[in-house]
Amino acid sequence: MKNILAGLVGLVFGIGLIVSGMTDPSKVLGFLDVAGHWNPSLGLVMCGAIGVGIVAFRFASRRERSLLGDAMRLPTSRQIDRRLVFGGLAFGAGWGLAGYCPGPAVASLASGGAKPLVFFIAMLAGMGVFAVAERLNSR
Repeated sequence: MKNILAGLVGLVFGIGLIVSGMTDPSKVLGFLDVAGHWNPSLGLVMCGAIGVGIVAFRFASRRERSLLGDAMRLPTSRQIDRRLVFGGLAFGAGWGLAGYCPGPAVASLASGGAKPLVFFIAMLAGMGVFAVAERLNSR
């Protein structure tokens, strides 16, 4: 049941990304181009997502278990450290260069284009490098 619900939530999320234009790299890059031909339309999408996130995290922070009964595992650290800063910079650089972030990249795979596939493979490779580096660092 949990896998079915997770699949349905992922499907709704993907459809929302497609409808909002987040899977169109040119629209995303236009939003990031504040010094050129800026397209502010994705700002509304982001504001909506932030609003939903705030409500969801407030609701979740008051619970010990999820609606499906799993233990809640919310982040507890409020520290801005080197890993957070460099991770944010890497995420932003990838988003700015390719026009994709992870969710829209996965949703864009349905289009069958080469660009989302290349980005997705590069994203998986980056995750693999991070996992190996973390293992080596923990030794």
